[in-house]
Amino acid sequence: MTQSKILSSATAQSDGLLGKAQQPLAHKMKGEKYGKGSSSRKEDGRRRFSTAQKVVGGALLALGATLLVRRVKSGAATGPATTLDELLYFVNDRIAGYERAVDESKDAQLRGYYKQLTSQSQQFATDLNTYLTREGAERQDSTTLKGKLYRAWMDAKAAVTGRDEKSILGSNIYGEKWALKAYKDALSNQTLAGEMRQAVERQYALSQKTYKELKKLKGKQ
Repeated sequence: MTQSKILSSATAQSDGLLGKAQQPLAHKMKGEKYGKGSSSRKEDGRRRFSTAQKVVGGALLALGATLLVRRVKSGAATGPATTLDELLYFVNDRIAGYERAVDESKDAQLRGYYKQLTSQSQQFATDLNTYLTREGAERQDSTTLKGKLYRAWMDAKAAVTGRDEKSILGSNIYGEKWALKAYKDALSNQTLAGEMRQAVERQYALSQKTYKELKKLKGKQ
């Protein structure tokens, strides 16, 4: 079974779990809207946060374990196409993360930076998909299950605590760490060579630069 099929199956399972994860939050927010528990709004906020965190966190752990077991049982295929396919999941996560940052940020300078990173990530994906199709594989435009769950969790968290520029930067730093690990893994398994490897090395270097810049920006907030 390929990772694409595994993730497709697991993503279907995640939809139901994420729906359950959002129910406690939505229920309690509805109660607050109609005046229930208004005398202890701050404490209710902490309880809502805890409930959503436990459910989404549990869903992430369960689905992550399922994916790990399935990948071990299936026996991961090797070769440049497999390496590129797996890397693209994380590059597509990078696109989704910076698109979200553009939508959420109120700082004009930071929004401009996030737009640049979105365009950069899209170019990364285009380049990798070009090499992937040359290997006889199909384009990969999906994101990781972990990324989907993380973004759903951030939505639940933002509904309670709101989103400021520092938290947006923190999310982007976390996402860039995922990307860096994916690039490191892709380069360490020795399946990429020549022009293909050079392209991935260039992207890895730019991702490292972005990670440092994001941390610097967060320190100024």
